[in-house]
Amino acid sequence: MKKTISVILIVVAFLIIYFLQSNFFTWFNIAGIMPNLFVILIVFVGLFAGKKLGLILGLIFGTCLDFFIGRYIGISGILLGTIGLLAEYCDKNFSKDSKITIILMVIVSTALFEIGIYVFSLIRNSIDAEILPFIKILVIEIIYNILISIIIYPLIHKLGYALENTFKTKTIMTRYF
Repeated sequence: MKKTISVILIVVAFLIIYFLQSNFFTWFNIAGIMPNLFVILIVFVGLFAGKKLGLILGLIFGTCLDFFIGRYIGISGILLGTIGLLAEYCDKNFSKDSKITIILMVIVSTALFEIGIYVFSLIRNSIDAEILPFIKILVIEIIYNILISIIIYPLIHKLGYALENTFKTKTIMTRYF
């Protein structure tokens, strides 16, 4: 029951983030560039929930974004699913208590997502690559995501461990004979 409620709350968080992305951050952007809060959400879910929930929710949320925004169907789902899977991998190998680790994961995830979208757009539209404008956009978006991650880190940390206790409970079965 707790897991179902947690997943419902994650879906509600996705809807709130979608509202923020489509309304709030259109006013508060840096040089016309908005943060990608969906990447932060999937890193958070993959890092703390585990059990492939980051992969599954990344695929579902990315596909929903493709339907809502009207981009190419499936590419955001694949990239967000990959980010969720990488966050699960990082959970086993890195400490979640370090703010620097979380920030580095957000940097790598944002870069992976944006480079994947850019490369797919280049292949799909068969246009010439404009590297310098893309790097400018990528750097500004990474900085924006870092600032937001630093601001909401206490919330991520507190809610993350509550989510981890829900999804990663270890039951020890002892045998009595």
